[in-house]
Amino acid sequence: MNGYLKRYPVPFMTQVVIVPLGGVAEIGKNCTAVIQGDDMVLVDCGISFPTNEEPGVDVVIPDFKFIEENQDKLRGVLITHAHEDHIGALPYFLKRFNVPVFATEFTHAMIRRKVDEKLDVRELHLVTVKMGDVIDLGQLKAEFIRVTHSIPETSAISIHTTHGHVLFTGDFKFDLTPVDGKFTDYKRLTELGEEGVVCLLSDSTNVDRPGWGPSESSVTSGLRRAMAAAEGRILVTMFSSNIHRMQQVFDVAAEQGRRVAIAGRRMDQTIEICLRLGYIKMPRDIRIRLEDISKFDAKEIVILITGSQAETTSALVQMSKAEYGRLKVQHGDTILYSARPIPGNEGPIWRMINRLYKLGANVVYEHDAGIHASGHGYQEEIKMMLNLTRPFYVAPVHGEPRHQKHYFAIAKALGHPEHRMFTMEAGVPLVIDEERAYLSDAVAHGRMLVDRAGNVGISAAVMRDRNLIAAEGAVYVAIPLNLKAGTMKGLPVISAVGYSGPQRDIDALPDIVNDALQNLDVAERKDATIVEHAAGDVVRKYLQRSAQLRPVVLPVIID
Repeated sequence: MNGYLKRYPVPFMTQVVIVPLGGVAEIGKNCTAVIQGDDMVLVDCGISFPTNEEPGVDVVIPDFKFIEENQDKLRGVLITHAHEDHIGALPYFLKRFNVPVFATEFTHAMIRRKVDEKLDVRELHLVTVKMGDVIDLGQLKAEFIRVTHSIPETSAISIHTTHGHVLFTGDFKFDLTPVDGKFTDYKRLTELGEEGVVCLLSDSTNVDRPGWGPSESSVTSGLRRAMAAAEGRILVTMFSSNIHRMQQVFDVAAEQGRRVAIAGRRMDQTIEICLRLGYIKMPRDIRIRLEDISKFDAKEIVILITGSQAETTSALVQMSKAEYGRLKVQHGDTILYSARPIPGNEGPIWRMINRLYKLGANVVYEHDAGIHASGHGYQEEIKMMLNLTRPFYVAPVHGEPRHQKHYFAIAKALGHPEHRMFTMEAGVPLVIDEERAYLSDAVAHGRMLVDRAGNVGISAAVMRDRNLIAAEGAVYVAIPLNLKAGTMKGLPVISAVGYSGPQRDIDALPDIVNDALQNLDVAERKDATIVEHAAGDVVRKYLQRSAQLRPVVLPVIID
């Protein structure tokens, strides 16, 4: 039997092992394995986004090596809700592991759209569940429990184990006036606390925000004020999965006599899914095609648009650069930024907003404008979750180290013992047996980089070269060489891209490279590897010594 479990001397049946592969000490890439005996389930399978130091990377997914080592145990994937940081890695995962995926009807509709881009959905085993369902998964059972969030059919998931419930809150808030009228199942959360929650893995995203988070329905009044104040067209940007927010935009636009168009493929697809399944109720005759907005007065138009996180190819980013063929920013447009930046995206978002201002738009983004409400609970809601479920062990997830620290302070203030709190790290298993819980040796884990073509596993060497090219440029060395005879057929040709050093250094390189290659013996010049290494080495050393620069050097033999 492969993997980490075999290293334990205690019989497997007595242990519950929780292995986070992502989503701890970070926001995004949520993916956690729960194991008991010969059975393992995976909770969520999400993506995160690349850093500024990872050019050309589209998304980041968990490394699934640990799952591969233990795939004989894998009984299925359980999905809490349909946000990208919880389902985005499924196309890559299901290409390798065709196991059942358990989710609600709406979540599966979003998964199908996501997976259909890369796989044949008909070959997958997508199992639809309802809130309250309990699924048998060998020695484990999984129960779906409704919680409120910013997308329909969000669930907490309780894994029933020998030692009690391992409860994943999922992304949650305690919204007392939800837009869709569907409330958190407080009764079942309380019952779980009475039955025994051995470990609570709790959302901690907003643990540093005091009080109670505003209800999603409170955004209606903010949108109403902002739309009434706008003198021209209104563009509203938000996450393309924020269904409840879209519903409020449609409702307020109808109140004020405006029509709504959609700009952005992802948002358009989401709305079509929601209309088909009944999760959006669109006022009569309110929707128009983007191509038809010129038929209406500017004060009659609202446009829902993608780009709240300044994604490079999104409609709003392209508009801010005057590169979006279907729509241009007009002087007097009002753009409502109805979102919150994902940590790390602040820089690109501010640059986008500044470009929009330069084009004559007015951008409403301040917190006190009331046009956004977080889908994650504030401090009082986290306290309420702790008090309802009364866990024996607690482990905050869906947050960075600062969130974990804040969470422990709150739990401690509620009387939770410090020795029963765990700071989870990716790849570090939390083991629970009859007597204790402890963190064990790390298993295989990591970040897998995916490029825009969907290729997984961009190497560290490739990223290092990309950053070096971005910082110091590249120098190409074309070497005219008869490899069979080992003779040069002229001077090397040097070309530089993105190189900022003196031109005289580039001009000197043909003779320098030629001299270095002429110093090789004939046998060495018949070996392409030796020739390329010698040429690259002499160019790197010369430029570092002469210009204090280290561009990427790319020797190519022209045979």
